[in-house]
Amino acid sequence: MSLSEYSQITAVLGPTNTGKTHLAIERMLGYASGMIGFPLRLLARENYDRIVRLKGPAHVALITGEERIIPLHPRWYVCTVEAMPLQRSVEFLAIDEIQLAADPDRGHVFTDRLLHARGRSETMFLGAETIKPLIRQLIPDVEIITRPRLSQLTYSGPRKLTRLPRRSAVVAFSAQDVYSIAELIRRTRGGTAVVLGALSPRTRNAQVAMFQAGEVEHLVATDAIGMGLNMDIDHVAFAALRKFDGRAPRDLSAAEVAQIGGRAGRHLNDGTFGTTGDVGGIDADIIEQVESHQFPPLQGIFWRNRDLRFTSIEALLGSLGKAPQTPGLIRTRPADDQLVLEALAREPDIAQAARGLGQLKLLWEVCQIPDFRKVQPETHARLLGQIFRHLASHGRRLPTDWLAGHLAGLDRADGDMHALMDRIASIRIWTYVSQRADWILDAAHWQERTRAIEDMLSDALHDRLTQRFVDVRTSVLAKSLKQGGPLLAAISGNDSVSVEGQYLGRLDGLTFVPDASDSHSGNRAVLNAASKALRGEISRRIGILRQDGLDAFTLADDGEILWRGSVVARLVPGPTPLRPQIEVPADDLLDSDNRTLVRRHLEGWLKEQLARTLKPLIEPWPERLSGPARGMLYQLAEAFGALPVTQVHAQSSSLSKSDRDLLAHLGVKIGAEMVFAPRLYKPAAQHLSGILWCVARGTPVPAVQPNGRVTLPAGTVLPPELAKVWGYRAIGDRWVRLDALETIIAAIRQRNRDKATTLGNAELGQLLSPLGLPAAMAPAVFATLGYQLDKADDGTWTYAPAVRQRTERPRRGPPPPPRPPAPVTEAETPFAVLRSLIPPPAPPPAPARKRRRPKKAKPVTQES
Repeated sequence: MSLSEYSQITAVLGPTNTGKTHLAIERMLGYASGMIGFPLRLLARENYDRIVRLKGPAHVALITGEERIIPLHPRWYVCTVEAMPLQRSVEFLAIDEIQLAADPDRGHVFTDRLLHARGRSETMFLGAETIKPLIRQLIPDVEIITRPRLSQLTYSGPRKLTRLPRRSAVVAFSAQDVYSIAELIRRTRGGTAVVLGALSPRTRNAQVAMFQAGEVEHLVATDAIGMGLNMDIDHVAFAALRKFDGRAPRDLSAAEVAQIGGRAGRHLNDGTFGTTGDVGGIDADIIEQVESHQFPPLQGIFWRNRDLRFTSIEALLGSLGKAPQTPGLIRTRPADDQLVLEALAREPDIAQAARGLGQLKLLWEVCQIPDFRKVQPETHARLLGQIFRHLASHGRRLPTDWLAGHLAGLDRADGDMHALMDRIASIRIWTYVSQRADWILDAAHWQERTRAIEDMLSDALHDRLTQRFVDVRTSVLAKSLKQGGPLLAAISGNDSVSVEGQYLGRLDGLTFVPDASDSHSGNRAVLNAASKALRGEISRRIGILRQDGLDAFTLADDGEILWRGSVVARLVPGPTPLRPQIEVPADDLLDSDNRTLVRRHLEGWLKEQLARTLKPLIEPWPERLSGPARGMLYQLAEAFGALPVTQVHAQSSSLSKSDRDLLAHLGVKIGAEMVFAPRLYKPAAQHLSGILWCVARGTPVPAVQPNGRVTLPAGTVLPPELAKVWGYRAIGDRWVRLDALETIIAAIRQRNRDKATTLGNAELGQLLSPLGLPAAMAPAVFATLGYQLDKADDGTWTYAPAVRQRTERPRRGPPPPPRPPAPVTEAETPFAVLRSLIPPPAPPPAPARKRRRPKKAKPVTQES
C-alpha cells in the first residue's frame, strides 16, 4: 500500500498546554489498533502507565530503546520516536512534538516519520505551529487543526531568587548553575527538587513527585523540563537566556522561551514567566511573541537518506551523505551513529569483518547504540568496536562472562552524584543492548539485571539529591538571611574560602576542596553557596592558565597534569599510546565551556611537549622523506623507538642518501642490530614515554626510574615491555641501554674484520667500559650478543660465534604424502626359504659334439 492510499492525515498544532497529546490518545483508543511516538523515554513511560490504567496491561505495549513490554496480543503501542516498529500496520498512528524535525541532532528521525510513517485509517502529527508551512508543503493533502492554549501565559519581569513565589521552577543551562541555585534555595526555603537531562527517568520521576506532593515548593532544572513534563508550576524563572548547544553558546529563541516557560500554568490555571539572578529583563519582541504564541516559521527540517546501500562501508557512508532533492529538506550533519561508523571503518580488522551484506548490516546496527554517556565519538566507538568484534566472531552472541564483567563494575551505589550519574549513563547502554535478544543468551535475565542496576543507581541518586538539596533544618540560616541579607563569601590570599566569616575550605587549582572537619559537616548548604563567588575566581584562573607558558605545567607519574602544582586534568588512553586524550575532571565550578577551554589549552601544551621530547616518534616529519623512510618511522613510532634491523631491512636497503641524512637529523640511528633514536634515552624522554606507556595500559609507573643511566642496578625488576620502551635489554640480572650495546657490537665486528679474536684483560675491560659492567659480566654480555667467551690458561680471552643447535624448520604447505613401503625382494619371501630346503636337480648330460667335416680345398688355377 503506497502512502497515497492511506486515509486522513491531520496535523494538530499549537503552543504548550493545548491538550494535543490528550486528544491524540483519545483518538488512538477509539481505533482497534494504534501507535504513538514520543520524543522522550520518560514521556513514553508516563503515557504508557496512563493508558494501562484505562485499558489494562494485556492490550498495551511499551517499546523504547531501553525497555520493551510487549504482551501477547497488544492493540496499542506506546514508543519513543526512534523505536517505533513501523513494520507493524495499525489503524491510527501519531507523532508528538513533530517540530523536533528541525533539531540538528535528532531531526532527521522526525522528518522520516513525517514523510513515511502512516496509519491505515488516520495519521496525526502533534507540534508547534512553526512547522505548519513545511508540513503543508511536504504533505499537500494534510488537514491542519490549530488549538489555542487553555490558559494565559504572561511575563512578570525579573525577580530575586529569594523572592520567587511558591510553585516556581528555576531554569539554568549547566549542572553547575543548577547546583548553585539549588543550594541557595535550600538555604532560604528549606529545599528544592532538581531535574537534569543526565538523570534517569526513575530519578526524575522521584524528584518531580516530591515537588508535586508539596514536599518542596521549588524546582531547579535545565531545559529538560521543556519537553512534556507536566507539573503544577505557576511560575518559570530563567536564570540564563543563553545556552551551549553542543557547538557554541547562543541566545535562546522566542520559541524555546515559550516551550520552557509554557510549563507554567496547567489546564485552566494561568502561568507567568520571567528572569532571576543577574539576567535582567527579556527582550520586548520575545515577550510579545511568547504571550501571543506567534513565532517565525521554520525554514527547513533535517533529513537523512533512508535508502541505504550495504554493498560496502564506503557505499553505506556515501548513501548516508546523500543530499535531499525536495525543497524544505536540509541534509543533517553526521549523527552519532555515522560518526561511529566512520571511526570503526578505520579499524582494519573491523573493515575486514564487515564484508558482506549481513555483517555490514550488523555493524550498522551496532553503530546505532546510543551514546548515553555523551563522550567523544572515538571513546564511544571503542566500546561499540568491542561489541561488534564479539558479535562477528562468536556467532552473533556477546560472551556472557564479558557482559557480566561490565555490569559488575556498575553494580555499586557508592560515590557522589557525578559518579552515580556516570554509572547510570553507562548502564543505560547495556540496558539498550539487553533488548537485542538476538545478541544475548537468556536476554530476559540480562534485561532484568540491567533494569535492577539502573533502578538501584536511580534510587541512590535520588537519595543523594535529596540529602544535598533538601534540608528542613535551615531555620537558623533563614534568620541570618533576613537579618543580614545574602551570605558573604571571601577568598583569602592563601586560597582559603570563607562564608560569613567561617572557614569552609580552600581552592586547589580549579577545584574547591571543602573542609572535612566535623564542625562544618552540617553546613553543606553554606559551603556550596560559596560556589557563586568562586565562579568568578575560577574564570579568572582559567584566563591565567591559558596565558601561562610550558613551565607552568608538569606531568606527574600517574598521568595527572599539574598547573602550578595543582591537578587540573589527567591523561586517559587514546587511539595509540603516543596519542593520549586529556580529561578534565567534572566539577561543580567548571561548566562545559570552561572545561573545553582548559582541555584545548592542555592539548596544545601536550602536543608541544611530545614534539619537543619525543621528536623522532611524533609527526609531522620532513616532507622530503621517501615512502620507505616514512614507513620505517611509522614502525619506529609503533614500537616506541626501537626496531630490529631485520624488521625494516626492505626499507633500510632502499633509503637514499637524502633519507639517511634526514633520519640522522631527526635523531634516528640505524645500528648493527637495532634501529633506534638515542635522544629517546635521555631522562626527560624516558620519563615521558614511560608515563604514556603506563597510561595506555592502565598500570602505575614503576618506582624505579632509569634517569638516562646506561646500566640499571643489579636486581632491578621491570616489565619487559616497559624496559624496551625505555631502551633497555636484559643481560643477566642487569638492564643495559641499547645504544651502549650497539657500541660494543660495532667494536666486536671491527675486531672480527681485523681477525683479532683474542683479548687481554685490559682490552676486555676497555671493551666493556661503555656498559659500566664488571669483568665478571663479560661472558653474559658476549652470550647476549651471540658469542662464546672463553678464558685461556695464559689469562687471555678468546671468543667465537656460539654454536647454535640446528632446528628443523617447519615445512610449509600441506604435509607430504606417506612414502610407499619398500618392495620385498624374492629372497625374503617364505617361498624362497622352502626352495632352499629342496636339493637342486642333477644337471642334464652335455650333448655330444658333432665332428666338423674338413672343407675341400679349391683347386689352384693359373689365375689364382
